[in-house]
Formats: sequence, structure tokens, C-alpha cells
Amino acid sequence: MEQRLVQSPQMIQAMQILQLPAIDLEERIEQELTENPFLELAEPEPDPEPEERTAAEAGRVEALLEVLERRTNDREIGPPSRSQGAYDEDGERKLEAMQNTPEKPKSLSEALMDELAFLELDERGRKIAEYLIWSLDEKGYLPQPREDLARDCGVENATPEELEAVLAAFREAIHPALGARDLRECLLLQLDASGIDTPLVRTLVVDHLEDITTNRLPRIAKATGRSIEDVKHAIETIRTLEPAPGAQYGEARTEVILPDVTVEEIDGRYEVRLNRARVREITLNPMYRQLLRQAKKGDGVQEWVKKRVEAARWFIDAVQQRHSTLQRIADAIFVRQHDFLDKGIKALKPLRMQEVADVVKVHISTVSRAVSGKYAETPRGIFPLKFFFTGGTANEDGEVESQAAIKQRIAELVSQEDPDSPLSDDQLAARLEERDRIHIARRTVTKYRKALSIPSSSQRRRF
Repeated sequence: MEQRLVQSPQMIQAMQILQLPAIDLEERIEQELTENPFLELAEPEPDPEPEERTAAEAGRVEALLEVLERRTNDREIGPPSRSQGAYDEDGERKLEAMQNTPEKPKSLSEALMDELAFLELDERGRKIAEYLIWSLDEKGYLPQPREDLARDCGVENATPEELEAVLAAFREAIHPALGARDLRECLLLQLDASGIDTPLVRTLVVDHLEDITTNRLPRIAKATGRSIEDVKHAIETIRTLEPAPGAQYGEARTEVILPDVTVEEIDGRYEVRLNRARVREITLNPMYRQLLRQAKKGDGVQEWVKKRVEAARWFIDAVQQRHSTLQRIADAIFVRQHDFLDKGIKALKPLRMQEVADVVKVHISTVSRAVSGKYAETPRGIFPLKFFFTGGTANEDGEVESQAAIKQRIAELVSQEDPDSPLSDDQLAARLEERDRIHIARRTVTKYRKALSIPSSSQRRRF
């Protein structure tokens, strides 16, 4: 019979907390503080006078007890998160945060809906416009056949010509290529509107976009009967055009990186520590003891309080366990990758998650969750923790070079090559064996080169 490990809600919560990066953990703590009245920040605050503190605590207990008893009587016992005063303070703090938050950039659809109010369109044209706005893809293209759009737009007997007339109004107001079917039409529409159109530029857009992408300049020159210099000038003109008219709109996809781990050199030794300052400390509010004493037996209040206190304790334990586990895993990583801290990526050693799991004495899935989405700030820069886990290839001396180190060497070889005669993948493999005594197959070089977003030698060649 198959045996399965049944995970308790507390275990599931602990795994979820472990996986959260610092910025997400802070949001989770804020949520728990709002929902559970028996959690509070452990940040020290100036102590009020004893009489004032006692009176304030008594007032909070009385207020919460009154709410609980009222809900019990109404059969609505539930989690009244905090006293009204606490809600007011939270509300003011959140309002202030909202006021200080930069305005979210408008999406393409939102920008076009705003612009729609200023276009001279009748009611029929306005309905078509609204349909087209929500049919655009993120690039600002409309790849669908115009006949299909006309049929599905919800306007009776709409024609493709009507759709094009609406698109023309948007193109005049927003971007000359808005609603293009594809890249080729997008570029041609911009040439029509720009006044920089030439026969060679138009020929390249119509017939040679793929050749431009793969850097086959001699082929273009032969097909057009023009010199390579003429072709290069025409390509430069094309590169001034916008390939995605909708790209200027929408939220910038900028990831905020707050390192969970910092590695610092102190007195000749590296110290690995968690950035605990980014995550507020929480503790149990002792108010629950007084609440239990004052609650009436059998009315459900005591049971509810005990459950919320237990939930608060579990959450505090899960956060502390996260910190402890992440610290031990980070320590194990940088014991193995000590040379990286001194010498950089070239000195990275192969490291598997299972090795760290064995050292820390946890399951490999725990290591995977702990490093997921988290970064380390090191003397060599900020890196994802997953960056330090890498396979390797043996060199002639029997030492194992990490994949990251080999990728770094490939990038260096490409940066130093003659652009008029770039190195092929076979040549890169030969250079690695000759210079670094690393035996590596050409297909592996190709794989690493693509992972580094380095074009092929034919695409890197300069004419």
C-alpha cells in the first residue's frame, strides 16, 4: 500500500512562508497583523506611564470583548481583527502610503480609451473604436483578418473599410503604425508617414526582413544590386522605426530586488547574514490573557481567542523557522563558493541543491523553496541565490569547472574576437580546450552561447 505524508495546515504555512522573499514576507506580515488582533510588532516604542498603559490596555480589552460578545449573541462569531482605533491608525497609514505611491502607468488600452474622447467619431465609429482598442495585442498590432473584426465588432453591417477609417484616426492621434497586422506592415506604415522612405529601404522591409535579422548583408547586396555600405545605411534607417507601437504604454516591468542575504568582508573574513532589517519582527500581544480571564465561559469567546492565539504562535514560529533555515542554507552556499567571493564568476564551483540539503540536513525541496526568488548581495554584486547552484565540466587536470564559469569564459572569448571574423562554436570549443584545458562539445558551446543571448558567428560578423 502506498504511504503518503499528510501535511498539516501548519506545515503548509511554514513552507509558504519559507518560500517568500523579504518584500513578500513583509506584505504577509502586514496582512496577518491586520487579521489577527493577538499579533503585534516587536519594535520598541516609548513606554507610557504605568497608569496610562494599564488604562489603554483595559480599554482595548473591553472594546474587543464587547465586539466578540455581540457577535456571539448574533451567532456571528468571527475574526474582528482589531479595535476600531487600530483600524483608524491602519487606515491613515495605508492612505498615506497610497498618496506617496507613484501613479501606475496607463496601459495601451487605457491610453486609447482616454484618447477616444477627443476623436471626431459618430456613435457607430465610437463602438467600432472601443472594440478595436480591446482587440489590440500588447505590441499594438491587430493581426486578425479585417473581415473577422468587422463581423465580430457588434456593429451591424460594419465593413473592413469602416474599421480602417477608425484605425486611421487613431494612427493620426497616437502612432502611425497602430493596428498593423505584423512587423512588415508596421514598418511600412511608419515609412509612409515619416518622409524618409527610399526605394532601397522599402525593398528591404518588403523582401529582406529575415536576412536583416540573420545579418546576411552580402545576400541582400547581391539581390538588390547595391553595395554593402548602401545596405547598411538602409538598415540604420529601418532601425530608427518603432517595431511595437504599443510598447511605450503600460507598466514598466521593473523588478524590485531587495536582497535577503548580505555577504560582507569583515576583518579578512566573510560574514553571511540575513537582512532582518527588511522584515519587521512580530510578537504575541499579551492582551489575550486578560481577555481570557474576563470572557464568559461557554459563550464561544474563549474558544475563539485560543484559536487565534494558536494561529499567531504558529505564524511567529513559521517566520522564525524561515529565518533560521535560510541562514543555514546561505552559510552552506558560501562555504562552498568562498572562492567566488575572492575571484568572481570564474571561481564558481559546481554545486547541487542536494549537497546543501545534506549539509543542512533538510529535504532538497526545502532548499529549493528557501532560495526561490531570493537574492544575495555580495562583494561581487547582487545575484539570485539559485545562481550559485550549477553543474560542471572536468578540465584536463581533473578539476571541475562550473557551468557559470564556462559561460563567463565564452563571453570573454566573444568580446575579444575580431568582429570581421567572429569565432564559430567549433572555434570557441577549441579555444576553451587550448586556453583553459576544458574539453567541451560544440553543441554544449552552442547551448551556453544561446543561454547568454549571444548571436551566432554569422550574425555577429561585421561587414
